[in-house]
Amino acid sequence: MAPELDRTRAMWRQVAELVIARIHDGTYPPGTQVPSTLALATELDIAASTSQKALAYLRTEGWLRGETGIGTFVVDKPPTA
Repeated sequence: MAPELDRTRAMWRQVAELVIARIHDGTYPPGTQVPSTLALATELDIAASTSQKALAYLRTEGWLRGETGIGTFVVDKPPTA
C-alpha cells in the first residue's frame, strides 16, 4: 500500500523524506539499489519527473549514488541527519 502524500507540500521533498525514512528503517540498507524513478512514480502515483528530482536531490546530499546504466544505490555510510 502506497503512503499518503500531502498534496499541499512539495511532492519531491516528501518523496525524498520517504526514501530517507526507508533507509533508516532498513527497507533500503546501505549498498542496495533503490527503486527506479519510474517504479517510485508508479508506487506513489506521482509524475516520474517528481521522483527523479527527489532522487537527484538525495544524490547531491550524499544519501545515494548513481551508477550509469545500472541504477541508484544507497551509499555505504549514509548521512546521520
